[in-house]
Amino acid sequence: MTSKRVLGVFAVLIVIWLIVPTLVIVPMSFNEASSFNFPPKGFSTRWYENFFTDPSWLKALFSSLQVAVITMIVATAVGVLAALGLSKVRFRGKGLVEGYFLLPLIVPGIVLAVGLYSLFLRLDLLGTLPGFVLAHTIVSMPLVITNVMASLQGLDPRLEQASASLGAGKVRTFFSIILPLIAPGVTAGALFAFVTSFDEVILSLFIQSPSLQTLPVKIFNSVTQTNDPTVAAVAVITMLTSVIVMLIAQFATRKRKRPVS
Repeated sequence: MTSKRVLGVFAVLIVIWLIVPTLVIVPMSFNEASSFNFPPKGFSTRWYENFFTDPSWLKALFSSLQVAVITMIVATAVGVLAALGLSKVRFRGKGLVEGYFLLPLIVPGIVLAVGLYSLFLRLDLLGTLPGFVLAHTIVSMPLVITNVMASLQGLDPRLEQASASLGAGKVRTFFSIILPLIAPGVTAGALFAFVTSFDEVILSLFIQSPSLQTLPVKIFNSVTQTNDPTVAAVAVITMLTSVIVMLIAQFATRKRKRPVS
């Protein structure tokens, strides 16, 4: 019992050690001074006001949301189809194919970014919306596949057989039987894809252009090139958005694990 308590205290301390550096940005975003001083000197919401009134910040936010939403739709559609195919077929080397789909989670981001930059340069996709969506889909789709395949593992194959015996085709069976049952996994995967795209910075730095710049890239450039405390306010907003979406995804995942009556 004592060892469990010690382990629990140790785990709490590790969590605090990981979270505190992130939470420091919150009081800094309300700093009255035009600097990143901590502790902050005075209280002010001027940096939040600056974010919501500065056209360049709002344009970057809109670009990130646009790319993230389209990426979520594309990655979810392709990821669901890939998961269905992988779950139904049996062949030698299937593990290698599954590993290939999950490769973007393993390969260092900088390696993937350099490769896509070289490819997009030849295809004239740098700084374009299709280029951003394609790049973000590559890194987001494995998360969709992982969540959907986890849902498919708990799916009773006899339900499809019963649907077919009643005269339903494969398309109708999918939308009437399979999709409602794996909906929590699909929802979780879609939300993970959205967060991944919304927070992606390495790929975006390589394929950006002056006309299309996402919010993480704008934050990176502001930190490295200027000393604008608006970055602290933007970081808090981005962090809250990501946390809310991840909590929704976690709720969907728990719902998926409940037994189907």
